Amino acid sequence: MSEKNRDGKRTARERMQEERAAQEAKARRNKKLIVGGSVLAVIAVAAVVGVMVQNNRSKPETPVAAPAGTIGDKNLVIPVGSANAPSTLTVYEDPRCPACGAFEREFGPTIDQLEDQGKLYVNYHIVSFIDRAVPGKGSRYGANALGCAQDAGHFRDYHDVLYRNQPDETNDAFGNKATLIALAKPIPGLDTPAFQACVNDNEFSGWVSAVQQDFDKSNFKSTPTVLLNGEPVYPKMGTEEITPANLVKWVDAANQGKPLGTPGTNGQSPAPTSTASETNNPSPGSGG
Repeated sequence: MSEKNRDGKRTARERMQEERAAQEAKARRNKKLIVGGSVLAVIAVAAVVGVMVQNNRSKPETPVAAPAGTIGDKNLVIPVGSANAPSTLTVYEDPRCPACGAFEREFGPTIDQLEDQGKLYVNYHIVSFIDRAVPGKGSRYGANALGCAQDAGHFRDYHDVLYRNQPDETNDAFGNKATLIALAKPIPGLDTPAFQACVNDNEFSGWVSAVQQDFDKSNFKSTPTVLLNGEPVYPKMGTEEITPANLVKWVDAANQGKPLGTPGTNGQSPAPTSTASETNNPSPGSGG
């Protein structure tokens, strides 16, 4: 083989080696770019997620439209009576709860009287969990209607009428908005287009959900739950069973030496007692 041919073959071999080395170097560079790009992409995604999480943490919770005059954290509580009354009764109720209906029919007049006398400030938490276990929407629609009545300044009257006409727990009559609107007709000033629209549009559905979520996070598991100045009084206080007479006795004992409340200081004076007839009065049942 001539020297010229050997040089040519060497040169070709060298070119192949150079090209292979170049290709390997290029492959290594591409691999680095891909890996680097992936890392940057992960970092970028993490940064975006971090910003989103931080934004979610820094943003306040979405406001929920609450009925006028509600109080407490997130305005979840409906107050009745004098805000400066010496004692507070806290009541958790579900519109479909038969035990709540029985409680209200037995104790409602006494509670109304104690409110009117400036002895008692009542805070209502209207929950709606029975719809989860019993088919229907009566708890939620009933709670919304009570919110609508509160918004119109007639909560107490409508609340009393609603429980006096409460259907059986398995009868979803309160899931019919026309029924809820009809119950407002005997109450002066409540049967208005605004109230009807509020009920039909389920205007306070978000508020109803928020009240229930608050109840879910509490230590209370059933309704009615009734507390007098933070102490449970239903079905008994200590060793004494609750009765209308005992409730008056307990409130008077707690109020001893304290000035009575001023009517109307909660922003909603008690509405006149309704004369609506009792169209349904089921026997007391178990709680929700």
